[in-house]
Amino acid sequence: MPLSPLRFRLLVTSLLVVSFLGALDNTVVSTAIATVAGQLGALEHMSWIVVGYTLASTVLLPVLGKLGDRIGPRAVFLASVVVFIVTSVACGFANGIVWLIVARIVQGMSSAGLQLMSQTIIAETTTPRQRPKFMAIVGAAFPVAILIGPVLGGIITDNWGWPWVFWINAPVGVVALALAIVAVPHIEPGRGGRFDVGGAIALTVGLVALVLAVTGVGDRSQALATVVAFVVAAVAFAVFFVVELRVEEPLVPLGHFRDRTVATGTVISAIVGIGLFSITSYLPTYFQMAYRTSATVSGLVPIATVFGMLVSNLVTGWLVSRTGHYRVYPLVGTALGAAGLGAMALLPVGAPLWAPTIAMAVVGLGTGAFMSLIVAVVQSAVPRTETGAITASVNLVRQVGATVATALIGGIIGATVVALLPAGLDPATLTPAVVHTQSAAVQQQIAQVYQGVFVPVFVALAATYLVGVVASILLPNSRLSDDPGPLRAAATESIPAA
Repeated sequence: MPLSPLRFRLLVTSLLVVSFLGALDNTVVSTAIATVAGQLGALEHMSWIVVGYTLASTVLLPVLGKLGDRIGPRAVFLASVVVFIVTSVACGFANGIVWLIVARIVQGMSSAGLQLMSQTIIAETTTPRQRPKFMAIVGAAFPVAILIGPVLGGIITDNWGWPWVFWINAPVGVVALALAIVAVPHIEPGRGGRFDVGGAIALTVGLVALVLAVTGVGDRSQALATVVAFVVAAVAFAVFFVVELRVEEPLVPLGHFRDRTVATGTVISAIVGIGLFSITSYLPTYFQMAYRTSATVSGLVPIATVFGMLVSNLVTGWLVSRTGHYRVYPLVGTALGAAGLGAMALLPVGAPLWAPTIAMAVVGLGTGAFMSLIVAVVQSAVPRTETGAITASVNLVRQVGATVATALIGGIIGATVVALLPAGLDPATLTPAVVHTQSAAVQQQIAQVYQGVFVPVFVALAATYLVGVVASILLPNSRLSDDPGPLRAAATESIPAA
C-alpha cells in the first residue's frame, strides 16, 4: 500500500515538528539555565542541565540507530516522542537539581531518537533522489531553533516561569505524536542476530570519558582527572574497535567505511560540528570584547550565520532532488566555509561590524550547502537494513566533533586570555560590561588580546574546512538514483510517489 500524497505530507509535518522540538529544547533552556539553577539553589551544578542532555543524546545515537534497524524505526520514533513528552513534564515539576539533571539525561536520550529516527524514516520512505529535499526540510528545524530558541526561552521564563520552558513541549508533542501515529508507516525491521551489548557498553564508556576529559582541558585543578579520563576513553575505544571487528552484527558498521562515499561523507559531516558548531557559542563574547559591541549587537553575527545556513540548506536540497547531482555542493560549501573563516582571521581590530557579519554569513551559506545533504548521500550508499546504523554513525561523528572542538576552543581561549590580559585586570571578573568602563587605551589592549587569541582559532577552523574540500573532491561524482533500491523484506508500506 503506497503512501498517499496527503499521508506523506502529514509524515513530513510530523517529523519536522518533532525534530524542531528536540532542537528547540536545548536552545530554549539555555536562556533559563541561570534562573532554574538559582531557584533550585544549585548554581555550582548549573552546567549539568545542558551537559547531561547533550551527553545523553550523543552516546545513545548508535544504540538507537541499531535498534531502529532491529525492531523498525517507527517503534523507536514513537517511543522517543512519548518519553520526550513525559520527561519534559517531569523537568518542569523538578524540586531539586538532582531530579532535574536525571530528567534531562533521560530527555536527552529521547531527543537522540527524535533526531535520528526522523532522518531514518525519511530515508525509508523516499528514493535517494527525493531524499535531499525532504531531509533539508526536516533539517531546517535546527537552524530555526537556534534563531528563535534563546528569545523564546527568555519570553517564557520572564512571563510564565521557568517550568513552562519544559512544559511547553507537552501540548506540541502530543499533537506531533498523534500525527506520527497516523502518518509514520510500519517498516519491517532488518535481519536479526544478537544485539551488540559489548560494543554499546564500550562505546558509551569511551564517549562519556572523552567528553569529560575535553571539558577538563585548561583547568589545572582537574589535570589528574583529565588524564585519567583520556586514558579510560582510549582503552574503551580500543575495546570497542576490537569488539566491532568480531561480532556478527556490529553496533557501528565499520565495514561500510571502506566505501568511498561513506568514508568521505562522514568526514564532510564532521566538518559541520568541528568547523562551525564549535565556534558559534564564542562569537558573541569575541565581538563584545574585540569589537566592543553590546550584547544585543553581538548576537547579529551568529544570526547571520544561521540564516545563511538555513537558506542554503533548503535551496541545496531542492536543487539536488531536481537533478540528482550532489558533489558540487559540498565542494563549493566547504570552500566557502574556508574562505569565510580565513577572512575572519584577516580582519583587523576596529573593522566595521558588517565585515565579520558577511564573513560568517558566507560560512553559514557554505555549511548549509552540505549539512543535511551529506547524510542523504551516505544513506544512499548502504543497504536499507542498515540505514539507522549508518545515519547514527554520521550524526555521532558530527556531535562528538562539535563537543570536543567546543571544549578545546574554550580551554584555549580561557588559558590564553588569562596569560595576555593587561596587569591589574582580574580575568575571573572580566565581563564585557567591565571592559566597557575601562579607558580607551585599556579597551584597545583587551581588543587586541582577543583578536590575537581568536585568529589562530579561525585559521585552524578554516584548515578544517579545507580538509572538507579534499574530502569533497574524493567524493564519487555520481548521481542519486530514482530507484528506491531493495526494500526491507516483507515491508508493509512501499515508497511514496512524492
